[in-house]
Amino acid sequence: MTAINVLNMKGLKIRKNGEFRIISCCLPFYRPHSTLKIIIKNLTQQNDKTKTKSILVLIPIFGTIIFVVLYVVATLLYPGGSQVDKNSVGFSWTNNYWCNLLNENAINGQHNSAKPVAMTGMFILCLTLSFFWFLFPRHINLDRKLKLLIQISGTIAMTIAFFLFTNINHDLVTNLAAFFGAIATVGTFVGLYKTKWLGLFAFGLLNILLVGLNNYVYYTKGLIIYLPVIQKISFATFLIWICCINIKLYRRERKTAANSAFCASVA
Repeated sequence: MTAINVLNMKGLKIRKNGEFRIISCCLPFYRPHSTLKIIIKNLTQQNDKTKTKSILVLIPIFGTIIFVVLYVVATLLYPGGSQVDKNSVGFSWTNNYWCNLLNENAINGQHNSAKPVAMTGMFILCLTLSFFWFLFPRHINLDRKLKLLIQISGTIAMTIAFFLFTNINHDLVTNLAAFFGAIATVGTFVGLYKTKWLGLFAFGLLNILLVGLNNYVYYTKGLIIYLPVIQKISFATFLIWICCINIKLYRRERKTAANSAFCASVA
């Protein structure tokens, strides 16, 4: 066997007529192009699965956006009246509460045409947060009992919150929803801390401070005139926090799935 034949069988680069050529086809078991196709095919399949799972993680963000749009539309339909002026026209961002949009009649006594839109927004928000608290524990390394606690308490909180637009005592509904929501929120904090997402953990603490400020202003009545603004700031901050958590989950899922798909393809 000549030296050139040996080199050919090993698929090495040889010089012939002044040109370098790679001869790898001499080995029947070595098919680099076929292997590459398999890898690409596996990566594509894994990528399709990853996209589907990633979209699920982003659902709370889509739900939040829809809620915000409906919220704004409802404010445009609100006839008028606020805690400062019962005869005012339209919705005041500084003097009206979100709950005003859910009442049958506006504060000025007119029929509240904003209620159907506000109810739809409230329903979507409750579904969005329920889905978040169902989804979040599944993507975080937590004890099984804690996962169930977050999922159950979060779902109960949002189910109760949906009754804000009924004739049931407003304070009772608010306090019950806040109680179960607090349990789910504490569980979320535990998950963020264990995952070392300390930035989101700190952001969540800001939400807790704002909730405390809301309760203080509401029950002391001294600064009640500022409560609508504080309420909206707290609400917006909380929803941004939820969206940031989902974005973080989305990025981690994409990265983890991409690494797993590559390892599986080359294994």
